[in-house]
Amino acid sequence: MEVMDASAPTHIAHRDNHTHRDVNGGWLRPAVFGAMDGLVSNLALMTGVAGGAVSQQTIVITGLAGLAAGAFSMAAGEYTSVASQRELVLAELDVERRELRKHPKDELEELAALYESRGVEPELARQVAEQLSKDPEQALEIHAREELGIDPSDLPSPTVAAVSSFGSFALGALLPVLPYLLGASQLWPAVLLALVGLFGCGAVVARVTARSWWFSGLRQLALGGAAAGVTYVLGALFGTAVG
Repeated sequence: MEVMDASAPTHIAHRDNHTHRDVNGGWLRPAVFGAMDGLVSNLALMTGVAGGAVSQQTIVITGLAGLAAGAFSMAAGEYTSVASQRELVLAELDVERRELRKHPKDELEELAALYESRGVEPELARQVAEQLSKDPEQALEIHAREELGIDPSDLPSPTVAAVSSFGSFALGALLPVLPYLLGASQLWPAVLLALVGLFGCGAVVARVTARSWWFSGLRQLALGGAAAGVTYVLGALFGTAVG
């Protein structure tokens, strides 16, 4: 446990001892969950096909096809989703920009009332609103933050979202296929490597949660293992029925 140095200035001691996890996840959350999605979906797909007693070649082709299809689907979906969200935000910013230009006094009063509702003295709230409203771009940014809950200077990139989703999903989906590509002839090495990957992804997720790494790892291991087991049984049943 880190102990505060009593001889250090208060602000330095506070800065060094008062830290938080990255609750938004940053790059970590989408990357880990993308890899986890690829792992679970491709593992389940391959075990389902393997349950139907097909050839090794069929399992490998299925795994590679699942990797490609899933990665492209994730990338396309993420690009469309983020692009649509970005376009919506930009449209709302244009609305706010027009309001600031057409009704500057009303917008100033609105901002002052907002600060006042948060406990600032009325006179001071108006002074702050007037000061911040002198710069149109700064006023737009403040209104966007306060009214829309967004930061105009930090909008998500559809391209970055698509590329990161494609890469993380493909990486996760590659794990169950890898043993076959390296010469394995049975399903168990692919399942074992995928389960290890699931535990690792779950453990990494613990960085953005309050759970311990082993709990998150075991939880993801259990969920992914259950998905693989169920699809294997279904594949065996379907294979018997079709055969």
